[in-house]
Amino acid sequence: MYRNIAIVAGGDSSEYEVSLNSAKGLMGFIPDDYDKEIVLIKGKEWNVLKNDRKLPIDRNDFSYIDPEKGKIIFDYAYITIHGTPGENGIFEGYLRLLGIPFSTCDVLPSAMTFNKFACNNFLRSFGLNVAKSIVVRMGETVDTAKVLDELGLPVFVKPSIGGSSYGVTKVKKAEDLQEAIRVAFIEGEEVLIEAFMEGIELTNGMYRTKTKECVFPVTEIATKNEFFDYEAKYQGKVEEITPARISNELAQRIQDTTKKIYSLLGAHGIIRVDYIISKGDKINFLEVNTTPGMTTASIIPNALKKVGIDIREVMRDIIEDK
Repeated sequence: MYRNIAIVAGGDSSEYEVSLNSAKGLMGFIPDDYDKEIVLIKGKEWNVLKNDRKLPIDRNDFSYIDPEKGKIIFDYAYITIHGTPGENGIFEGYLRLLGIPFSTCDVLPSAMTFNKFACNNFLRSFGLNVAKSIVVRMGETVDTAKVLDELGLPVFVKPSIGGSSYGVTKVKKAEDLQEAIRVAFIEGEEVLIEAFMEGIELTNGMYRTKTKECVFPVTEIATKNEFFDYEAKYQGKVEEITPARISNELAQRIQDTTKKIYSLLGAHGIIRVDYIISKGDKINFLEVNTTPGMTTASIIPNALKKVGIDIREVMRDIIEDK
C-alpha cells in the first residue's frame, strides 16, 4: 500500500481556487490510513500545506522536509489541478520521469482531452456525434460571415485549450462574435467556435482498474442560465439530478458510450464525460474532463452519495491500482 499521498492542487489557470477546494474535499475522501498532504503548485512555487505552514517541495525527487519526521518522499500523487499543468499532461510527464504513480490519465490522453478541437476530431473519427466547429489560433483573423454560413447561430465560443468554463460565450448575434473570440483568447492561444446543439445536458463518470470497472449513474444538468457556465458550475446556479430523468435504455447507451470513450482514450482514474441529448435521443459528445471537481458539492461525489457508493473505497481502488 502506498503511504505518502500528495494531493496536488493549484496550477496556473483561472480555476486555481476551485482546485484548492477539490484538494480539501479529497483530504476527506481519501481514507485516513494513508498519510496525505496537499501540495500546492503555482508557477515555480511548489509547497506542502502543513499545519498552516508552507514547506517547499524539492522538485528533484518530489520530496519535502518535515520538521519532525525529516525527509518525506511522496510515493503517489492524486492530481486535482483543473487546468495547466495538471490536466494537460505536463505534471504527469514530470511524475513519469520520477517513476511516481498518479491518479489521472497518462501524458497523451491528458494532453489530447485538454485540447477540445483535437479531442473532438479524434472521437469523431470513431463514429461519435460531435458538433461542427472551427478552430482559431492566435494571430488569425475570423470572417464572421463565413463562420455563420458554416455553423449558423447561435454558436459557442470557448477556449479550445483549457479545462474551465472561463471565457465561454453563447453568441446569438453576428455582431457579438468578434468580442466573444477576444474574451476566449484571454484564457488561451486557441479558440473553438462550435455549432449549437439543442437538447438536455447529461454527464456520466466512471473509472477502471486492472480488476474492476465502475460506471456511475447518469446525472442530468438542469440550469436556468444560458448554459452550464462557471456560475452554474461553481456557484450553485444548477440542479444536478441523479439518476437523470431519462429512460433506462438511454441511460445504458450513455454509459456504454462513456466506456467506449474511456477505452479509446486509454484513460485512467476517474473521468467525467458531458453530453447533449438532442431530438430522437441522439447522444452528442460535448467534452471529457480528466480531473473532475472533487469538492463536497461536485457532481461526482454527489452522484456516488445518491446511489450509495462509498467514495473512500473508490479512492482506494484508484490509488492501489498497481
